[in-house]
Amino acid sequence: MRMKAAIMFEQGRPRPYAESRPLVVEEVELDPPGPGEVLIEIAAAGLCHSDLSGIEGIRPRPVPIVIGHEGAGVVRELGDGVSDLKPGDHVVTVFVTSCGHCRYCVRGRPNICPSGFAARGAGTLVSGAKRIRRLNGEAVNHGSGLSLFAQYAVVSRRAAVKIDQDVPLEDAAIFGCAVMTGAGAVLNTAGLQAGDAVAVVGLGGVGMNALFAAVAGGAERIVAVDANPEKLGLARQWGATDTFLATEPDCAEQVRGATDGGLDTVIETAGTIGAMELAQAITARGGRTVSAGLPASDARHSYLHAQLVSDEKSILGSYMGSCVPERDIPRFLRMYRRGKLPVGRLRSGFVALEGINAAFDRLAEGGVLRQILRPNG
Repeated sequence: MRMKAAIMFEQGRPRPYAESRPLVVEEVELDPPGPGEVLIEIAAAGLCHSDLSGIEGIRPRPVPIVIGHEGAGVVRELGDGVSDLKPGDHVVTVFVTSCGHCRYCVRGRPNICPSGFAARGAGTLVSGAKRIRRLNGEAVNHGSGLSLFAQYAVVSRRAAVKIDQDVPLEDAAIFGCAVMTGAGAVLNTAGLQAGDAVAVVGLGGVGMNALFAAVAGGAERIVAVDANPEKLGLARQWGATDTFLATEPDCAEQVRGATDGGLDTVIETAGTIGAMELAQAITARGGRTVSAGLPASDARHSYLHAQLVSDEKSILGSYMGSCVPERDIPRFLRMYRRGKLPVGRLRSGFVALEGINAAFDRLAEGGVLRQILRPNG
């Protein structure tokens, strides 16, 4: 079938993206789903900082490629062997496709299954196939096994979680990355307990979901840290008890002074070394720093090892919020229904395919939370 897609041919083009056009909207051919795959009509896809890092060239991607890894849509066609979905079902996509039988999957850690990572590096689906072609016959790579900046996508069955049809798809889309990553970092990786004191460093879409989860989980004190004063204002409205401006040179000292030496749990979601350093600096003795932000693939961070030992601090990575998607997406959606994860507040407007480059300019400027692409209008 023919459809429109936003293709990235080159990483690292300069801003403004509205002029350099790193994403080019073209009509392409999409092959039907193969065995174990499904065809989804994309209703909504979130514009995430991980996508922006690909555009910037911070995280290498094989090109040409259709990126986009956070979304929701409607099943339109099933490949051979798929019997637990039907056309018309609504699904949230998952950007890590797990095999279900490796040592990580059987231990309940499908988010770090190696099979999906290998396919991502190759720009294929987990089957090894590429289903997108330009009209001249050139194969186009898949981003995260999904390629959601397009009107349709062929994905592995294991990359789709069925949801109830009464959930608005523009809200459901955010659960595919921002909710799982942010809320999961708090509730799964950190194992938040009611009464805990928590800080969130970085208040983008992921960070705000971490904030929501901290509120929902009964944290007694919630410190929000960001470089944008407007986001700090929103954080106060949405449950933060204390806010601090990250650009203040003595920000860490301010937080430690206000919290009797720091916090037991600090969630870093900004994906920069500076944010990670700040997060560790405000983690109390015996506390844990959870990093859910993805920096450049070659970024390095150092710490005083003796202090790590003597203070009994922990550093934890959190990929996709340590989630089991089939378990956690329905769980988080139940929280959403009860008003505990009000993701609709994060929506910063809707975007058409033709406006996607300008939308990434807005994301790079730091003033938006989650813009939602509607590739089918």
